[in-house]
Amino acid sequence: MRKLVIDSATSACSAALFEKGECLASRSELIGRGHAERLVPMIGELGELGEIDGVITDIGPGSFTGVRIGISVARALAFALGTECHGYSAVSMMAAMAFADDDRPDEIAVISIGGHGEYFVQRFDRSLRALDPLRSVPFEEAARDIVTQYIAGDAADEFVARRGGGTAIDLVPDAARWPLIAALEPLAPSPLYVRGPDARLPGTAL
Repeated sequence: MRKLVIDSATSACSAALFEKGECLASRSELIGRGHAERLVPMIGELGELGEIDGVITDIGPGSFTGVRIGISVARALAFALGTECHGYSAVSMMAAMAFADDDRPDEIAVISIGGHGEYFVQRFDRSLRALDPLRSVPFEEAARDIVTQYIAGDAADEFVARRGGGTAIDLVPDAARWPLIAALEPLAPSPLYVRGPDARLPGTAL
């Protein structure tokens, strides 16, 4: 059972190849921008893909462009290889990574960079059960609603500093950590945006 996992939903770009749950090869870079140029060559650096029986990708929430690039590449590869394609949530991955790296918290709030100055926020317990809905909210609302001590994600340091308290576990999703969430229900390979579209068709009510 060989799986290819890719992640380009945030400022990081990563890819990993697994055989029966064991990581054979992985690449991860914090690139900010340029996922379209880097992701496919990164996958090529992992080795032979011919025996893959599944492609798995981060569907967000995260960068609008990064999410779409990852899903497009995953779908195209799955089609070319004649295999299945699934997705996973960026916030679930970051929660799982935080729990795996720190044995202190029983509950973690994932705070991730959103659009228009907002944060993607969701709380999890150690079993990776979501404790509330995934939302995109401004800082003031997040600071009011999220009283959790442990904050994980790519906006953790920023959020804790602005809130004036808490323990930040700063991290970004990494495809090589996929086994941490392999038991979760696979998601459809479609973008998880959370926010509604900013652009509207002419005549559409806001």
